[in-house]
Amino acid sequence: MSITGYQLIGYSKSGKSKETFSGTGPGETKAELFHEASTEEINEAVMKATAAFSVYRKYPAEKKAVFLDKLAAGIDNSRTLLISVATRESGLPGPRLDGEVSRTVNQAKLFASLLREGSWVRAIIDLAIPDRTPLPKPDLRQIQQAIGPVVVFGASNFPFAFSVAGGDTVSALAAGCPVLYKAHPGHPATSELVAEILVNAAKESGLPDGVFSLIQGVTHQTGMRLVEHPDIKAVSFTGSLAGGKALFDAAARRMEPIPVYSEMGSVNPVFVLPEILKTKGAEVAKALAASNTLSAGQFCTNPGIIVSNQSAESKSFMNEFAETIKSTPGAVMLTEAIYSGYAKGIRKVTDKNTVSLMAVAGEEKKGYAQPHMFSSTGENFLDDESLWEEIFGPESIHVEARDNNQLLRIAAAIPGQLTVSVWGTENDLLNHRELLEILELKAGRIIVNNVPTGVEVTAAMVHGGPYPATTDSKYTSVGTQAIYRFTRPVCYQNFPKALLPEELKNENPRGIWRMVNTQYNNSHIQ
Repeated sequence: MSITGYQLIGYSKSGKSKETFSGTGPGETKAELFHEASTEEINEAVMKATAAFSVYRKYPAEKKAVFLDKLAAGIDNSRTLLISVATRESGLPGPRLDGEVSRTVNQAKLFASLLREGSWVRAIIDLAIPDRTPLPKPDLRQIQQAIGPVVVFGASNFPFAFSVAGGDTVSALAAGCPVLYKAHPGHPATSELVAEILVNAAKESGLPDGVFSLIQGVTHQTGMRLVEHPDIKAVSFTGSLAGGKALFDAAARRMEPIPVYSEMGSVNPVFVLPEILKTKGAEVAKALAASNTLSAGQFCTNPGIIVSNQSAESKSFMNEFAETIKSTPGAVMLTEAIYSGYAKGIRKVTDKNTVSLMAVAGEEKKGYAQPHMFSSTGENFLDDESLWEEIFGPESIHVEARDNNQLLRIAAAIPGQLTVSVWGTENDLLNHRELLEILELKAGRIIVNNVPTGVEVTAAMVHGGPYPATTDSKYTSVGTQAIYRFTRPVCYQNFPKALLPEELKNENPRGIWRMVNTQYNNSHIQ
């Protein structure tokens, strides 16, 4: 494989625009130039995707599953090359990227397994009662159907797992939706190589031209043209609050508004309860400090606010955390824009008289994130909402609540999050049930005695949460439930049995689990 800098418009390469850019990642050599997608190329990609959808959405589950398996194998077989290029572009270490490649491979295989099992379609059957009085009851059958071509925006901090063949893309393809993937300019070469693998897998599987396109570009206009195209039916985005909200607003202004599933800012609050501070305070401090500084803090689940009740044990906990921060070297950030945003956020907090700087690691170096630890009182934290905002990087604010009532006020005040965590003994947790009940309303994932970084890709995982964590808290961007962002329920009333989707036929030829007259079973209907 070689890097060309072209768009992949379905099965064709295109470089019609004279506007070019080089990657923005810290390790980028600037040797390759990439074409900014033109309006003509975007329109062609959407046209191909729309035509492909009419065919692809009807494909049997096994054919789509074979395609996802081929994609997984292709990525796995190119692992060494992909990691080499991604390391050069992103500055991320090889072992971290190797794990991310494995996650990407396993995600594709997971969705292939989901398709083969089949019950994900949520088949519901309410049988007719023709002799019911005063009116007959019709035969009603429901199933999830693909919504159409979708746009996926790549994330800066995951060149593989939230990128070209990441969870957003494979969940949309599994649902039956063609994907127009907008590559992140932080790793365009990596994106092109993975896109080539995906396109080759699609060709080998006999999928229609246009089921996938790679769109390159560094300008905001390129992304907006994709979102505003009238034939696009949904958008997935991982990034900043400003970027996600802009896409959401643009989609809402369309003649036909469409859903935008934006994963945005999250400070992932952590509450450390009194008894565990006495028994394991140092251990918890080290674990949370390591989580906060992992990969230069460039995770959307980075613990940025840590709350405890004021006590001698709380002071010891914070001192242990500070010592760990001081011994953690700075690390290169993914792009100049991310570094600039981090530096700006640190200056903003440092200038406040409502916080104290407790620890900083190393000396300032352009492009490198110095870990920072701040502290604040519960009163000051509640009075200054700017302290609740995410700073993307290895930064944390430690809040000492005056008492348990103030701890609950802090929990209630914090806006929507991807995660909230509670560290406590069994007695702690039993004595803080009200806290846990408040936190149920705040995040998509509630964690006990574990760090928030590290997101398992499973059926039960929820990677989402109330605004501003996401624009739609009903959905997850990680795990098999992510597929429902790209489907909608369709009800078939009094349909001829021969014309029903296979999953809704009486014979249940695939043997999937269905709800029949409010009861789940995987049997055929007599």
